Amino acid sequence: MQSERMLSFGLLLLRVLTGLGMAYHGYGKVFGGQITQLTEGVTAMGFPFPVAFAWLAALSEFAGGLFLAVGFATRFAAFFIFVTMSVAAFKVHAADPLQVKELALAYWTISFAILFTGPGNYSVDRLRNR
Repeated sequence: MQSERMLSFGLLLLRVLTGLGMAYHGYGKVFGGQITQLTEGVTAMGFPFPVAFAWLAALSEFAGGLFLAVGFATRFAAFFIFVTMSVAAFKVHAADPLQVKELALAYWTISFAILFTGPGNYSVDRLRNR
């Protein structure tokens, strides 16, 4: 019982800190006028439908981050953050040194782990499933 609480508290900390960090990065893209720059980057990477992919990435960061933080549709949000951070870490920052891509790798790792563990007991998902 005690270890389950500790696990859920640890997942809560990971979700909130990661989710708010992701939402912060996505906020500038969605509301701060950075979507044009992101679209140009997506175009340069050769993705089809660059405007759509740029918006999907921005919303994955912003909305996915908020969803992750509160534990709502947690695995869904974690999946989209994982995909977005995969592109960031292994495509955008592929040639960069570790210190440049380490934040993307940290978000990538945490979102991947949350895909497997789920949100824990202290989440909206848990309240909905009662």
